[in-house]
Amino acid sequence: MKRVGVIGGGQLAWMMADAAQKLGVELVIQTPSEHDPAVSIAQETVFAPVDNASATEILAQKCDVITFENEFVNLQALSLLAQQGVCFRPKLEALAPLLDKYHQRCYLSDLGLPVPQFFALNEVKNLKSKIEYLGFPAVLKSRRHGYDGQGTFIIPDFATLEQKLSYETTTKTLNQSLFLLEEFIPFERELAVIAARSVEGEIVTYPVVETQQEQQVCRRVIAPAEIMPNQVAEIQAIAHTLLNSLEVVGIFGIELFLTADGKILVNEIAPRTHNSGHFSIDACETSQFEQHLRAVCGLPLGNPALQCAGAVMVNLLGYENSHSDYQSQRQQIAEIPQAYLHWYGKTESRPGRKLGHVTVLLDNQNKESAAALANGVGAAIANDIAHTIESIWYPR
Repeated sequence: MKRVGVIGGGQLAWMMADAAQKLGVELVIQTPSEHDPAVSIAQETVFAPVDNASATEILAQKCDVITFENEFVNLQALSLLAQQGVCFRPKLEALAPLLDKYHQRCYLSDLGLPVPQFFALNEVKNLKSKIEYLGFPAVLKSRRHGYDGQGTFIIPDFATLEQKLSYETTTKTLNQSLFLLEEFIPFERELAVIAARSVEGEIVTYPVVETQQEQQVCRRVIAPAEIMPNQVAEIQAIAHTLLNSLEVVGIFGIELFLTADGKILVNEIAPRTHNSGHFSIDACETSQFEQHLRAVCGLPLGNPALQCAGAVMVNLLGYENSHSDYQSQRQQIAEIPQAYLHWYGKTESRPGRKLGHVTVLLDNQNKESAAALANGVGAAIANDIAHTIESIWYPR
């Protein structure tokens, strides 16, 4: 597999470029806009929406295998291409239970994996009595097309739920069947793990990380998470169960909750490279992007281990509507010791948009951070570094 088609042209596809060059792989991108980040690194580009299956048919003629940068695709239309012999990795059957968040919850539950209690709103005749066992606050989620907190709402009481459903269904001509409701988990921390599975069924997992969200958008990732070895083993077992059940080929991101009493619950699955794995570009022997290409091209999987004692990744999020490239802030951040800044080259900034990220390595050359990590306070060091980055990036 020497030419890989990628449906989606955002930063996740853009970050495949170095790995593709290293492996001697050419990338062909399907994306709607000439301004999308991955256009600059593509061997060829098919300009079309990601859910345009006719464009994907053209993409298929230009490459050996097709993979996904995002999950906003039309599986039903793509299945006709798969029947004609187009190779998708992961296969469409592996994506099918995951794209709808309610179907995803059902699939995870049927596998015996721990998830919050949930139900689909279209299944409920008497909503008030049904929600009693969930209690408030509760979490209302759009079943499709939600990301970076979009389509997810914390609901404090029944009146707010009725108001929110009325607003969503009238302003966006949606219906209640497009939502699910689940219990709010008062988690101690949010965790994530990146896992890859090869064509032969080999699975490797990256270090479990702590993710820190603000307004349901990931702001920081600390690797590795300071959790118990038995919790790491439980998360790795969840990843193995899921990837083997789906017969995945490629990388998956698995987001989890850790409760105050030490329980692990699965939050959401991303069937692709994921924000929580960006630290791997600079901190691991094999980045998640190289690993994904290795898997979909049928190559042996690489070593996912950290090459340093730890790392902190900070997303550089838009905080205004602007066309600035923020050169001054980027230069200051890049001067932080052991910092690696990745700028996605987007032409427009808006609040909450991911414009880039920076990873700072914590390693044995830095005696202070090495000692802190050895004493189990690496998260404190990582949080201090993240605060420094954010004090430079965000206006006071």
